[in-house]
Amino acid sequence: MTASDSQQQQARHESGRIARAVAVLSSATLLSRVLGLLRDIVVAALFGVGGSVDAFFVAFRLPNTLRRLFAEGSLTVAFVPVFVEVSEREGEQRAHQLARRGFTLLGAVLALVVLAGMLGAPWIVRLTAWGFTKDPAKFALTVQLTRAVFPFLGLIGLTALAGGILNAWGIFSYPALAPVLLNACMIATALTLSGWLEPPIASLAVGVLLGGVLQLVLQGVPLGQRGFRFRPEWQWRDPALLKVARLMGPTVFGVAVYQVNILVSTLLASWLPDGSISYLYYAERLFQLPLGVFAVAVGTASLPSLSRLAARGDAAVFRDTLGQTLRMSAFIVVPAAAGLLVLARPILVVLLQRGAFDAAAVEATARALTWYALALIPVAGVRVLAPAFYALQDTRTPVMAAFWSLWVNLAASLVLMVPLQHAGLALATGVSSAFNLGYLLWKLRAATGHARFTARELSLGRVLLATGAMLVPVLWGTAQGSWGGGSVGDAGLLAVLVLGGGVVYLGSARILGLDEARLLTTALRRRLRRG
Repeated sequence: MTASDSQQQQARHESGRIARAVAVLSSATLLSRVLGLLRDIVVAALFGVGGSVDAFFVAFRLPNTLRRLFAEGSLTVAFVPVFVEVSEREGEQRAHQLARRGFTLLGAVLALVVLAGMLGAPWIVRLTAWGFTKDPAKFALTVQLTRAVFPFLGLIGLTALAGGILNAWGIFSYPALAPVLLNACMIATALTLSGWLEPPIASLAVGVLLGGVLQLVLQGVPLGQRGFRFRPEWQWRDPALLKVARLMGPTVFGVAVYQVNILVSTLLASWLPDGSISYLYYAERLFQLPLGVFAVAVGTASLPSLSRLAARGDAAVFRDTLGQTLRMSAFIVVPAAAGLLVLARPILVVLLQRGAFDAAAVEATARALTWYALALIPVAGVRVLAPAFYALQDTRTPVMAAFWSLWVNLAASLVLMVPLQHAGLALATGVSSAFNLGYLLWKLRAATGHARFTARELSLGRVLLATGAMLVPVLWGTAQGSWGGGSVGDAGLLAVLVLGGGVVYLGSARILGLDEARLLTTALRRRLRRG
């Protein structure tokens, strides 16, 4: 066997591992999204809209935002590469020591943050919802709920660290199921406790705390099975911990840039006709579904494998594995984008067209969703390439890419919102994401020495052929529907089109010899048998 054949074999092995992880993450994320939708339905049915619901959403906003900013975002991507490097170079016992020290330091920091948040709840509410001060009862309820849910930040921070360790060990199912528990707990407590507590909305706060506890406990099961035993070990000067802290700084900034991007789009939409913000909100929610279920799953699954190869200094296999990961992402995302583009209006009719959300609202939202569908491909590419830099312990490059893409998004939004209104803001997301992707590809070539991926390497031609085969029956079936008011018939036809299109795509991909079809279908069959 030649060196090149050995490299390809190693890359295929890592790709198979990533495919199995993607199957796990995608299944769990889909379940979480479904439960999240059910949670919204339950909350709307029990509490409607108004004062107490507004109070809870404001109270939950800050710990939830801090969770995204620090815990699940920057902490995981900074910790996993360092933990893998320590495991590869210094052994498992040293990695366990690093984990104990990480839990001890993070627990102390989070305890102080939670205490500060609970004591400073009145000032937090004034800062985030100043208008509530006009209603003393509403303000007091918001302060009470803020104090009740703030410990969730500490619980989810420790859960994120435990999940990062498990991901580094190739265990993805337990961390992926954590959000499912949160949604399930909020649904359960709302249904069972809202009639017993005063105010009833406090049942959601109980669900948040219970969900946080169960998420952390769930991660403890596989940690114990792997022989990890926690005991406090205070050593904040551990060189590996200091490296994690240095890597976290830029990633926190990068996540903050993303949040600013959302804020800028919202502010610009506020200058457009009434309803523009709502159209973008509903379109973006649907855009996030395939992004979270597929693209984010590929990025999360690839980080441990790429980190392991980077720690070994195996640049050739790193490059081949990254190429196969990009192929896997393209294999999933290209047909998803095409399907979302073609089915934008039918999906909105089935899911949203009822009551005050009339046909005009569907058409306006569909225009935004159409451009978001095209943005799915570059956004997914960024979600795969950014972990490659994190694996190389280079957090600066993704942050700079995000920073410059923020200005591209602003410029594109100002230009496109004039002729296209709110749809122009959705298109600007695709333009800035394409810039972000191009920047990362350019920098990746410098970082790895040789990383130019051709269309042939990524199998884009065969993916497009399989996607075209899928669109033929989907377009024909779309023309058969009335799509007039979200009827049961429309919902059934949409389900047939989605499932049938997926079957046609996978069958065409197998005929065209795309390995990703075999890898993913095999991984999904294994998950279904185990399930």
